[in-house]
Amino acid sequence: MIYEDKSLAVSLLEDGFAELVFDAAGSVNKFDQKTVQELDEATVALSQTSDIKGVIVRSAKSTFIVGADITEFTDMFSLSKEEINDWVAKTSQVFDRFEDLPFPTIAAVNGFALGGGCEMALACDLRVADTTAAIGLPEVKLGLMPGFGGTVRLPRIIGADNALEWMTTGKDRKAPKALAEGAVDAVVAPDKLQSAALSMLKDAAGETLNWKKRRAQKKAPLTLGKNEAMMSFSTAAAMVASMAGKHYPAPHLMVETVKNAASKDRDGALKLENEGFVTLAKTNAAQAQIGIFLADQLVKSKGKKMAKAATKKQNLTAVLGAGIMGGGIAYQSAVKGTPVIMKDINRDALDLGLKEAAKILGKGMQKGKVDASKMATTLNAITPTLDYDTLKDADLVIEAVVENPKVKASVLKETEQVVADDAIICSNTSTISINKLAESLNKPERFCGMHFFNPVHRMPLVEIIRGEKTSDDTINAVVAATMKMGKTPIVVNDCPGFLVNRVLFPYFAGFSQLVLDGADFAQVDKVMEKVFGWPMGPAYLLDVVGMDTANHASGVMAEGFPERMSKLDNDPVTLMYNEERYGQKNGKGFYEYGTDKRGRPTKNAAERAYELINAQAADTQEFDKDEVIARLMIPMANETIRCLEEGIVASAAEADMALLYGIGFPPFRGGVFRWIETMGVDKFVELADKYAHLGPLYEVTEGTREMAANNKSYFA
Repeated sequence: MIYEDKSLAVSLLEDGFAELVFDAAGSVNKFDQKTVQELDEATVALSQTSDIKGVIVRSAKSTFIVGADITEFTDMFSLSKEEINDWVAKTSQVFDRFEDLPFPTIAAVNGFALGGGCEMALACDLRVADTTAAIGLPEVKLGLMPGFGGTVRLPRIIGADNALEWMTTGKDRKAPKALAEGAVDAVVAPDKLQSAALSMLKDAAGETLNWKKRRAQKKAPLTLGKNEAMMSFSTAAAMVASMAGKHYPAPHLMVETVKNAASKDRDGALKLENEGFVTLAKTNAAQAQIGIFLADQLVKSKGKKMAKAATKKQNLTAVLGAGIMGGGIAYQSAVKGTPVIMKDINRDALDLGLKEAAKILGKGMQKGKVDASKMATTLNAITPTLDYDTLKDADLVIEAVVENPKVKASVLKETEQVVADDAIICSNTSTISINKLAESLNKPERFCGMHFFNPVHRMPLVEIIRGEKTSDDTINAVVAATMKMGKTPIVVNDCPGFLVNRVLFPYFAGFSQLVLDGADFAQVDKVMEKVFGWPMGPAYLLDVVGMDTANHASGVMAEGFPERMSKLDNDPVTLMYNEERYGQKNGKGFYEYGTDKRGRPTKNAAERAYELINAQAADTQEFDKDEVIARLMIPMANETIRCLEEGIVASAAEADMALLYGIGFPPFRGGVFRWIETMGVDKFVELADKYAHLGPLYEVTEGTREMAANNKSYFA
């Protein structure tokens, strides 16, 4: 044994060849600070061992190396710029020293080689991957850029254009594509990986493969002519500007860094990479996106634990109500391999549900993501029926009928009389109290809410609502079923609107009052989309939700929280509803919807909407963008804080992920709590107090004031 520690070991093979094997204590290999130190020590040990002809770098696990240890970033990035630069420079130099070993090196890549794992492979002279491999530099998804030499080595191996596409999108490459683009030198079957790596290494040591030339190329300036460089980098900059926009600094800085480093050797280029990494590490976007990653890990970890504890498996699902929502849920179950019964009271509704599933699959076929076999298998797994008796073998029943408490209660009661005693019953309601609906059941312990978001196949979140009498077994089983459907479950406790809609409607209320005070709804949308970063402004979102749905839900919220959410006189939403301007569903709401001469969808602010609003509102006036944001976001933030304080949601991280996955909260802001903390809790209190005269929605809780006074964090 040449070297051995906790995460990696180096041993001799045959004929003077050695292997460096990553095998960390956990389920995957990753580059925490200790592992980086071990790599450096192993490199020193290799350099001091005589007669070594070459080294294979491989993993003893089912995956190569998944990247850096993100959990270390939060504390690391709170340090000064100088301290972060010192850390990243010293770490990248560890990879340099490995690259400079006086003999050829080859990476044998299996499974994921991402981030630092990809950079480890790039530091080797040769790379062979097996068919399970996926290789990439996804740091942009954390608001960062590669920090261990990725921006230097990858462009010099596969060319600047390809490398910038890899890095600015963060998408990994399967082995065949990585081979086609030159990132790996060979692809083999998994059982041939080690033997292929050793064979290639022997060829390099015997100088059949010119490893020295490859290494020299990685350490030299990019071979780009002046015109070629100008075209390459201007095209990349334009692509990033159109794809990422102004809110995400990482891809822009990557292009600039590779451009400025093109004429430099490895050391000069790495210096620029280090500086860029440090700059991004200190941005709000990186803090937010790292926060999202850690919150997502928390949510997934909790989900896995609950699913593991589930005592009942779901082999057959039933969906009651076969409209667009019911059809979407049925599709999601079927496409992930669980057969589903779709029940309704009329044949037309069943046809609509099947058409919804077929439409989703048809779009998948157009994009090449679904083949005919997958389409047939999925549709065959959906059984439409008008008969309640077909539910008797269902393990999980999801009620998705009209959002009316009496209708839902009646359907749930009938369902309980038909299904097995141990079947789980859920309601896909967006606002109606689960405790209230549970009153219609003899066994409320097997009942909970299962709130899907529309369109079901695209929206990742499912809110699972625990009622007062819901059992842990029920929650665990529904979490397991949700994850089997490919969705992210977040468990919340019952209250009007649950979590997502409870915090969304104060946002809408802030919008409505702002419009009544004279704001132009189209201008408000522009600020919330272009400046704050929502995918849709509030008026547009209301049109998508549907004014009938929004008006009904606001009534539920007003009844549930009359002191804060009582309906406004002449609420613009109600004005639209009363005029049957329901939004996208009938082509008219705040906006008029149609198609142009080429058949492309159009959206234009509606004159009739302005007429209705102007008859009730103050004179039109312009509001500063910061005031627009404050008047909409403070109510949402305050209500989310209340949900945390009341135990509706278990943690700030889960609340942030629910808003991100449920209503598209801007990822570069990280969620409501991350937005508050980026501003500073004390500054948030100060801002809210400035608007407290607008009413209870703007009044912060005493708990918030205490957090601010004691400089506490919601993520501690």
